[in-house]
Amino acid sequence: MRAGLLILADDIFLDDVAGIAQAAQFRLLDIVALDQAMLRLDMQVGCDVILLFCTHPSVMLERLLVQVETLAVQNDMAVILVAGLDTVDLAFACMRSERTQLLCTPDHADLAAALLTAGGTTPQRALHEVNQESEGVRLQQLSEEVSRLARTLEALTARPRHAMPSFALGPRISDRASDYIGMPAVEPIGEQRAPAKEATLGAAQVRDMLRARRLREDFLPADLFADPAWDMLLDLLAARLEQERVSVSSLCIASAVPPTTALRWIRTLTDKGIVHRQADPHDGRRVFIALTDDTAEALTRWFTASRRFLCG
Repeated sequence: MRAGLLILADDIFLDDVAGIAQAAQFRLLDIVALDQAMLRLDMQVGCDVILLFCTHPSVMLERLLVQVETLAVQNDMAVILVAGLDTVDLAFACMRSERTQLLCTPDHADLAAALLTAGGTTPQRALHEVNQESEGVRLQQLSEEVSRLARTLEALTARPRHAMPSFALGPRISDRASDYIGMPAVEPIGEQRAPAKEATLGAAQVRDMLRARRLREDFLPADLFADPAWDMLLDLLAARLEQERVSVSSLCIASAVPPTTALRWIRTLTDKGIVHRQADPHDGRRVFIALTDDTAEALTRWFTASRRFLCG
């Protein structure tokens, strides 16, 4: 039997959403308005995946997110949260299940990949077949399946008579930020200066490196230099030196990639123990991201080593 999909959203047309569910090989259970979602979740049975569009702040959104995540943990249920820039911090703070995927202003390919992951629609093969098949071939097949579904979603949502929520990528999130404009330059380091230590490394020097990385895009194609993990780590190091805290949404801006891509990297860095979550003691609806002590030490040692090479 196909996986059952429950969609919680406002302003979504039934035929468009039904088409998306069909393209992703789901059995659409229902489409429920957000103001009725909590009541429906209390009565819902036989649901495999919940797709929640929580793009706009509201007084009941936190309770709804907690309810959805509680169900996900209790029933081993897959959840896809589609947040906006105004709600991504709250959604991230409420996440508890390892099977929850958080998207922020996703494009069609992002949504297609999330649906495939949640529903397990990628063809399953016997163990011996998987062992015989190379990793590259399996990844290629997954990529082709995501592309197929993305094209289907594009066709379904391209009809002008509908008002399907937009998944257009639009400009990169960093294009709307001014965090890297007018950063101070690194002071020259003389040969007589002692090797840098953590105490001598300043936030201005870290941000100057970020600024230099942005300047590459003025001379060469920007898509050659996507390195969100490194940009995030540098931003977190600068914030640590400034004794500032970094929210999820701010870290997405620092990554200079689409926010859904940034969220994937944040999760990867967290899973690997490179960064960790910090609860906001003044607001339970927000979580900060910070470097672990080991990562901060490693980055500081890297700066020391790199300055030796650069300055002789």
